[in-house]
This record gives sequence, C-alpha cells and structure tokens, in this order.
Amino acid sequence: MKRNIGNEIKLGLLTILLGAFCGAVIWLFLRLLGICTGLIWDTLIPAKAGFKYLPVLICAAGGLLAGLVRKRYGDYPEELHQVLGKVRKEKHYDYSKMAVILVCAFIPLVFGASVGPEAGLTGIIAGLCYWVGDNVKYAKEHAEEYSEIGAAVTLGSLFHVPLFGIFAVEEDPEADGAIPAMPKASKLLLYGLSTGSAYLVMRCLNSLLGDASLGFPSFDFAEPAPADFAMMLAYIPAGLLLYLVFGYSGKITGMAAEKIPPVASETICGAVTGLMAVFAPMVTFSGEEQMGELPETFMQYAPAALIGICMLKLVMTAFCIRFGMKGGHFFPLIFACSCMGFAVAATVFGSAADQPALTGHAVFAAAIITAATLGAQMKQPLAVSMLLLICFPLRYVLWIFIAAALAGRIAGRREKGSEGAEDTAEEEAEGEEAKEEA
Repeated sequence: MKRNIGNEIKLGLLTILLGAFCGAVIWLFLRLLGICTGLIWDTLIPAKAGFKYLPVLICAAGGLLAGLVRKRYGDYPEELHQVLGKVRKEKHYDYSKMAVILVCAFIPLVFGASVGPEAGLTGIIAGLCYWVGDNVKYAKEHAEEYSEIGAAVTLGSLFHVPLFGIFAVEEDPEADGAIPAMPKASKLLLYGLSTGSAYLVMRCLNSLLGDASLGFPSFDFAEPAPADFAMMLAYIPAGLLLYLVFGYSGKITGMAAEKIPPVASETICGAVTGLMAVFAPMVTFSGEEQMGELPETFMQYAPAALIGICMLKLVMTAFCIRFGMKGGHFFPLIFACSCMGFAVAATVFGSAADQPALTGHAVFAAAIITAATLGAQMKQPLAVSMLLLICFPLRYVLWIFIAAALAGRIAGRREKGSEGAEDTAEEEAEGEEAKEEA
C-alpha cells in the first residue's frame, strides 16, 4: 500500500524531531560528562596532590556506586551489539529504565574506566524510539525503523562520521540479509533528515553553551611508500593478534568476574582503574586525549613501551566491561591499536626516516592495524572504514577497507571452525554418555 503525501510528511517531521532530540541528549550527556570529569580530575585530585593514591579511593568509590546501581536496577548499559540485536530480533527495546541506563553509562566514564560512551547512549535512544512508537499512534508501525535510525544518528553524531552510523546498523553480520520494512531510498532520506537535525542542534548548543564534543584527533595525510604497502602483510596479522588478545582478555576477565559477588567486582574495578591512573594514566579513560598526543610524543617511548601500553589498554578495557564498569570499546581499541602501529613503524622505519616521514609511516601502520582488529571483531568492513575516518585520512580508506575485509574473513572462518569443533566435541561427549547408559 502506497503511503500518501500526508503520511510521508508526518514520517519526515517525526524523524527530524527524533534527530533533534538525539542531538540534544548526546550534547547534554557529553557536556555533563566533561563538567563532572573536570571537577574530579582537574580540580579535586590536583588540590590533594600530596596524597598520591587519592585516585584509587575516588575510583573505588565510583566503582562502589556503579555496583550498587547495577545490583538494584540491573546489568546496564548493554553493549552496542546487544542493543541492535534486541531491536532486530525482539522488535522492541525496554524503555522503562532509560534514566538507569543513563546513570550506569555515566558513572564509569566519569571515574576513568577504559570505555567509551556509545553503548549507553545507543540504548537510551533505542528506548526513546520505542517509547515514541508506543505512545504516538502513527509512529507505532515504524518503531523499529525509528530505533535503527536513532541508533545510526547516535553513532554518527558521537563519532562525527554519519556514514558510520548508517553502515553499523545496516551492515549487521547477524541480519542474515533481512529486508528492511522501508525501501532503501526512503530510509536513507530519513537517515539524512535525522542526522542533519541532530548535527544542527549540537552545533547550536555548542555555540550557545560551550563545546561538548569528543576531542578525537585527525591525523595528517602522508603519501604511503611502497614499503608501507609491503608492510601490510605484517600489519594485518598484528591486528588479528590484537583481536585475539582482546577476545581472550574478555573471556578470562569474564570468568574471574563470575566468581566475585556484585558490588565487590565493580569496587575492585574502580580501585584497579585508580591504580592505573597513578602508575599508567595512558590506559585510563576512553583514549581520545592520549590519541591526540601520539604523533608528537611516540618517539619519547621505546617501541616495547608502546606495545606494553597497547596490551594493557586492551586488557583494561575488557576488564572494565566484564567487572561492571561498562561502556563502549571503539575508542579504547582505536587508541590501543594505534599504539601498536606507532611501535611497529618506529621499529621498522625509525633508523631510516626523519620525524615527519616516520610519523607518516606510523599513521599508516596505525590505520591498517586498527582496521584489521576492528574488522576481525565487527565483521563489517564498510562500517569500520567509515568509523576510522574519525582520525585517519580519507585517502587511506581503500587500504583500511581491504585490511578490515581480509581480517574479518579470516576471523570469521576461525570462529566457524571453533564452533564446528565445539559442536563435534559435544556430540562425541553425548555419544559416550549414551554408550555408558546403554
């Protein structure tokens, strides 16, 4: 049944309003986050500089608070893939605890956990869209589409790359080719309207009340040399290695967290985060500020030190997520993988290049290693390519896509092989049990 013009206008207006509200929520969240983070880390802690371990006590208190909220209201915020999975499979997202999700997403970020903000904000916007669908008569039949649009706008606005939000939602590896309820052209138009209104609202609020955007850096372009392309044969395996490290870190820390009661696990996580703030501050927070310092400071570190920061960042991100100080992982992984890229480039090209040339090699290495890691994890090469435009030059996008696609294919085959081996082992175990019973 064709929609009439009146329905199309209603749909467009609701989408514009949705985008505007998404932009306002994101701006307010980031603005409050910046104010509270500044009060703790720029005012309170420096004022007590004589007490070296004050961050441990403050972060432990933050972990305790997160644990109490989590125990009382539930395990929030959910990770991005969980939010999008519920939208697609259950055709609904619980919006009764949006305030709880907001608080649970806010606490870890303020107290220095090695996570990003995208998980909590995506859940909030998804819940809002279904609230609109349940309470606005015309919107009810489009609640799922609104939720997907809201998620895309949230991701695109947070990372300042609108196409990342679209591809992250549409290029879902678990969608199994499902056809959206709306025609593609109409949906892209709605994405554009919603994203435009979100950006307009955020820009207006930034002008009126102060900047609240995340400060992820944008690296300068340097023409890759033939040696850089040849080194992709090493960069992609390095990215796959980091993908495995992050995955196994999540499994190990997850098993450890299961043995620790609620509240205690979050408090421990906060205390560990505080210790990192004292002894290894580069592995705290989401990593965007430290990322901006890399091109200027990486030569001050030995390559082994950068590799150590990379590995510790991966472990800390998995640790925070599994121990209850939850959030997104995109920002931390980009920073960790970039450290590895700068370390490898410094090792391979350091003795044969001046500072500008070495920085160019390092940025290209960081781009390919990051693309391989995220490509292996997400299995969404287009989304990864768009995401990494947040900091890497546009002219690297082809090589980023190639690295993400290859790593995603390799990781996918490995995971299918592991699942097949597990299924075979289970069948053999069941067969042995059947024989014993007989």
